[in-house]
Amino acid sequence: MDRDQPLALVAAQQDNQRIGAVNDAAAQAGIQAGMLLTDARALLPALSTHPMAPQEDARALASLADWCGRYSPWISLAGEAEGQYGLCLEVTGCAHLFGGEAAMLNDLSQRLAGFAIQARIAIADSLGAAWAVARYGANSPAANNGIVPVGGAKSALTRLPVAALRLSPATADLLARLGLGRIGELCSLPRAALTARFGRDVTYRLDQALGRAPEPLSPRPPRTSFWSRLSFPEPIGHRDHIVRAAGQLVVELCAVLAREERGARRIELRLYLADGTVRRIGAGLNRASRDPAHLLRLLAEHLPSLEANFGADLMLLMAGQSDPLPAGQIPLAGGFAKDGPGDNPSEDLAPLLDRLGNRLGPANVARFAPVQSHLPEAAARLAPPLLVAAGGQWRHIDRRPVYLLPRPELIQAVAEVPDGPPVLFRWRGIAHRVQRGDGPERIAPEWWHDMRAEAADLAGETRDYYRIEDSRGQRYWLYRRGLYDGHLAAIQAPPDWYLHGFFA
Repeated sequence: MDRDQPLALVAAQQDNQRIGAVNDAAAQAGIQAGMLLTDARALLPALSTHPMAPQEDARALASLADWCGRYSPWISLAGEAEGQYGLCLEVTGCAHLFGGEAAMLNDLSQRLAGFAIQARIAIADSLGAAWAVARYGANSPAANNGIVPVGGAKSALTRLPVAALRLSPATADLLARLGLGRIGELCSLPRAALTARFGRDVTYRLDQALGRAPEPLSPRPPRTSFWSRLSFPEPIGHRDHIVRAAGQLVVELCAVLAREERGARRIELRLYLADGTVRRIGAGLNRASRDPAHLLRLLAEHLPSLEANFGADLMLLMAGQSDPLPAGQIPLAGGFAKDGPGDNPSEDLAPLLDRLGNRLGPANVARFAPVQSHLPEAAARLAPPLLVAAGGQWRHIDRRPVYLLPRPELIQAVAEVPDGPPVLFRWRGIAHRVQRGDGPERIAPEWWHDMRAEAADLAGETRDYYRIEDSRGQRYWLYRRGLYDGHLAAIQAPPDWYLHGFFA
């Protein structure tokens, strides 16, 4: 479709259809957001329309936000409350990478135009001023090509309509009817009178635009303080070139981490391709590290899966999560000194666990940590492999099987005496004759977890465990659920038998 053709997106409401968004060609023809579709067609019969798709718009905006990470690591989606969507970039300390604010704005505008995206961009001291100039200040004499000089927010906003302060439509209309249609007219009035007549929202939005009131941003993705960046005059796509560039980024990032005495726990490599897409790979670490060889090894395992058909003109490596990592003393004999980082035996295990987690997934590499519980199925939990257990210890480890079933399975068992070990049991249709048996080991329920439990319920949950060896030499862990002659309650029906685990 020709971008110069008037186009509008239509939002269907209960009783009518209204214009939700327009391109520049439609706006120049007098079509505005909020106008009835019938009025818009009467004004411009050749207007092309498409239904609005909020979910697709949100996905496209999120994708564009990821792409804008080439300019700043601090990006936020903004404008939803005002009904006009946009992106906010914190470019403090980033403009010099592009040759200044004017060069950065020009580069961003040209790239967006190449993607057939019509955008209005402004740079200012405050978010409110940038928002106002981008949407309403196309002809503002105080904004030089969309750039508001330092301290020039008031001059840039003076002639703009009060709607540029992100006020509600009702408040903006009321101010216009009272002859206060420009921001400069509000600045000349006493603040107490404005607050008393229109509420605090007007003065608060005015202070935000002028930089008098802070307006924090919620970055997307979460802000990172440690990152390295590498741009290329021409897009690169060869695998060896990407690996060499990734190695340079890793070295630079580790140098930054070393200066701050920190180590990375999560790293992410982003490739910004020439077609406007972003490719990314990441790796997590069990223990903070700033070893370039180790970090590059983790990234290199995922590099073959990257597809850079159009080439990458920018690469960015970020430490999404980091922990304190002070320097350790290295003795002449090699290794780390006593009480240094290498004194912990897990130091040598951490790189192996990182590689396993990188290949198999972090959730698939874990260890069992003890839990203070009498119930076998509740006596352990999955924990990170290097996490030190707190307050837990294994009990009766020599009497527990090496493998527990996810859920005990019901079996049929025959015992010589009612409360004795079984002499024969059938599991999954196969009969097993018992050669040896040891037990019982009685495990009662943990009544303190539910003080309202009745005595009969407690008696029914009591388990008598037996270690059993059948005629084939296989060893099982069985238990009888309930009591024959319990002190808490009498059971009329014979208790059930269950298979719970297997011994080596």
